[in-house]
Amino acid sequence: MKKADIGIALYLLAAVIFFIIPIGSTLLDVMLAMNISIALIVLFNTLFVKEVLDMSFFPTLLLFTTIFRIALNVSSTRLILTTGSPGNVVETFGGFVGGGDLVIGAIVFVVLIIIQFIVINKGSERIAEVTARFTLDAMPGKQMAIDADLNTGTITEKEARERRNKIQQESAFFGSMDGATKYVKGDATAGLFITLINLVGGTITGVMSQGLEFGDAIARYGILTIGDGLCSQIPSLLISLATGILVTKASKESDFGEVLVGQLFGIPKVLYLVGASLIFLGIVTPLQWYIFVGLGAAFLVTGRMVDKNIRIETIEEEVTASETEAEEIRKPENVVSLLQVDPIELEFGYGIIPLADVNQGGDLLDRVVMIRRQIALELGTVVPIIRLRDNIQLNPNQYIIKIKGIQVTEGEILFDHYMAMNPGYVEEEITGIPTFEPSFHLPAIWITESQRERAESLGYTVVDPPSIIATHLTEVIRSHIAELLTRQDVQNLVNNLKESNPVLVDELVPKLLGLGEVQKVLQNLLSEGISIRDLLSIFETLADHAVTTRDTDVLTEYVRQNLKRAISNKFFPANETTSVITLDPKIEQDIMSSVKQTEQGAYLTLDPEKTKAIVASLESEVSKLENMGRSAIVITSPIVRMYFKKLTEDYFKDLIVVSYNEVESNIELQSVGMVTA
Repeated sequence: MKKADIGIALYLLAAVIFFIIPIGSTLLDVMLAMNISIALIVLFNTLFVKEVLDMSFFPTLLLFTTIFRIALNVSSTRLILTTGSPGNVVETFGGFVGGGDLVIGAIVFVVLIIIQFIVINKGSERIAEVTARFTLDAMPGKQMAIDADLNTGTITEKEARERRNKIQQESAFFGSMDGATKYVKGDATAGLFITLINLVGGTITGVMSQGLEFGDAIARYGILTIGDGLCSQIPSLLISLATGILVTKASKESDFGEVLVGQLFGIPKVLYLVGASLIFLGIVTPLQWYIFVGLGAAFLVTGRMVDKNIRIETIEEEVTASETEAEEIRKPENVVSLLQVDPIELEFGYGIIPLADVNQGGDLLDRVVMIRRQIALELGTVVPIIRLRDNIQLNPNQYIIKIKGIQVTEGEILFDHYMAMNPGYVEEEITGIPTFEPSFHLPAIWITESQRERAESLGYTVVDPPSIIATHLTEVIRSHIAELLTRQDVQNLVNNLKESNPVLVDELVPKLLGLGEVQKVLQNLLSEGISIRDLLSIFETLADHAVTTRDTDVLTEYVRQNLKRAISNKFFPANETTSVITLDPKIEQDIMSSVKQTEQGAYLTLDPEKTKAIVASLESEVSKLENMGRSAIVITSPIVRMYFKKLTEDYFKDLIVVSYNEVESNIELQSVGMVTA
């Protein structure tokens, strides 16, 4: 055990022992002195800590000090009633602090009780209650602010995690403080009752056991009782004061004393007015002039010194700023910072700024957070930080989306309008500004707020500008998510899986496959919209087949076949017959005969004319399905699937190609066309 652990254990054990075993007056004096010193340590610590969380164990500390103080109360009460001599500390407090007079001591004691109960305890309890309530209410807003800063790149993942932990610690601390203030209040109440018991019990003991007169007994035991009460109430008052300071503490930048003095004596004008007022009172009124004039003069001199210091600091700040600016001009440009490329950027004109500004009611940052969560759930990968920035070179209502610093798409919105799209069955048209929906390039119109209700009643799909941008951004991320998956991202996924399946990960990486090869397989899956969330199944399949081949394309096909339940669920609705396009067996044979194997992988050497004929036939069949309002799905034999996908991906980017081995047995398919050449 550590020394600190032993010390705390002995402190609590001593409190328990003092309840049971009588202690001598000398040991009681030592313990009372220790109790006062601990109270002073607590008080000055709360005064000088910079943040309340620097004393996060304060509620527990309150409980410890309270039980120890009550244990000393019990021990001193036992000595008062049995021997009439509770030790030097109690007698000194009763005689010296109380002036050796029962009435004066009683009044001092009552004043301390009133101060502690009505002023400090009541205020601290109320502040702790209100602070706890407001801290808990503010948690969601603080969490959203952290997510917004994280998505804009203002803070890193580590900083965001630290801020979230701090918010949770603050809520737990103030919640505990709300209850801990009851300890202080209960301690003061217990001290009051113990004092009354001491007085009554001591008087009865003096009269009945020691043969004292009633007046002598009251005088003798009254002084001791007041001394005992002061010994417990003064440390209790210090702890109460420390509690009040901690729950009202607002400074997070510097020491409490420094901030307090700076706020009180930091404005020269105030010191001049106070000094002049005191001098005026000392001269005009019958008050002792030398006190008020002297104090007023001291305030005037202090104000003059503060004013001089402020001017010096202002000049120093201006000189420092000028030197820093000059140094920055002379310093060679730091080109290293210019080399960094953001994975995803959303730049927009100044007319779209209100959508991203939380202070103006914009929720674009929240939508960006939801996009990252949606992609993580849908595809099983973490989207990199999405950088949002305004660009004055763009048109006011224009926005562009960049992937790795290169613009891949753009769009334009009308800030105070809504986009209405005809789903195909709207009979009555509505007037508006013609446009195209940026994500899927569908025809649409811009309408005003006043037209929104009517458009929705007619059957139009009405979308607000933030949703348009969010949808466009989501589709761009989906289409580029494979190239956004870096080796570091794969390593993070591997580390997460290793926590629950260390044997599998150790078997696969790096013994059978390198990290780059695993990355390539995952990119192949993501490029065709296959989720990698079930990483366990993917890694098990790779571990099974990597012993026979390290061709990432072939391994991808094995993984796809193992994920057939997920693929079937994604592309083939249950309890419904799905229309598909098949391949002519001769085409499949031609494709396989043109595959050439090399050390770098396999590639097709198909005749250009043959390729052109296949593409033309496929285009015809795809058009038929699209005219029927259905997605184009081509189904092939397992060995041909990846080569046919490579053959057609430059012509049909959204074409879905699956093999028979990737379809569950309960799925019903209907061939509505065949690709021939």
